[in-house]
Amino acid sequence: MGVYGSDRGEGAGEFLADRQAEIEAAARALAAGGLVLLPTETVYGLGADASNPTAVAAIFEAKGRPRFNPLIAHVADVETAARIAVLDDRAMTLAKAFWPGPLTIVAPIREAAAVCDLARAGLDTVAIRVPGHPLSRAVLAAFGGPVVAPSANRSGRPSPTTFADAFGETGDKAAVALDGGPCEVGLESTVVAVLDGPPRLLRPGAVTRAQLEAVVGPLAEAENDARRSPGRLALHYAPDAPVRIDAAAPEAGEAFLAFGPWPDGERVFNLSPTGDLAEAAANLFSFLRAADRTKPVGIAVATIPGEGLGEAINDRLRRAAGYVG
Repeated sequence: MGVYGSDRGEGAGEFLADRQAEIEAAARALAAGGLVLLPTETVYGLGADASNPTAVAAIFEAKGRPRFNPLIAHVADVETAARIAVLDDRAMTLAKAFWPGPLTIVAPIREAAAVCDLARAGLDTVAIRVPGHPLSRAVLAAFGGPVVAPSANRSGRPSPTTFADAFGETGDKAAVALDGGPCEVGLESTVVAVLDGPPRLLRPGAVTRAQLEAVVGPLAEAENDARRSPGRLALHYAPDAPVRIDAAAPEAGEAFLAFGPWPDGERVFNLSPTGDLAEAAANLFSFLRAADRTKPVGIAVATIPGEGLGEAINDRLRRAAGYVG
């Protein structure tokens, strides 16, 4: 297996020029039906050729992921997305506003062979996005087709936002593992269905409801379209320790994810001492993992405001706690 060095802060062009060999190695591995550990701006993904059912099945096996949960197809650019999915004017408006970036659009499938039935969970729609990380886009361009890349954790576990966490979860299953540094966003993409009727918010994420509505107007709720999005299981993103949300303070034996001013202490992990939701989103999964590694009796989480990115953070926390949301 190839394991490659991280982005040390160079400009994207110089960075990618220095990494052409590993980009090509990753593309070859995908073409051969192998799995690739792939960085994105949201979380690390475990990638496979979206058209290859055997390769997609290997992702499910590596993750222990339920077969009915659809996967997101990642592509290098809007033009490729439009060849695979039926993107109407509303979808194209969203794509032009937020791609490359942390928005996934669920739309009718156009080219069914490009994203196999297993990857789409047998649905007539496809979840598709253009990621913002330059290394992932370079791999996608070199490969030339869509790559499904669910978060590189074992199913139900917190999503990995660092190479070390991703490699520790599923790195042994990957033919090539690319280190792109810590994920800038640290929270999975927002998922919006653009089908019949108004666009529907299926999963809140780094692109907020307000940002979306400023572009396409009011969003409808998920209703029956929720099944078309990944990450919609009731118990999801869960560490080994039970999670207790909206906690005023930790109880005996619990680790604590604080938010806002809070004194330092053993097993205290402050998502954002200043109460910044973007910082909290970026820290959420890595701090859940860090808290879990202390082997607590449980993980208590402070109340997180619900506006903006808080909607997505609370969605993930409710799922980690086992609540249907």
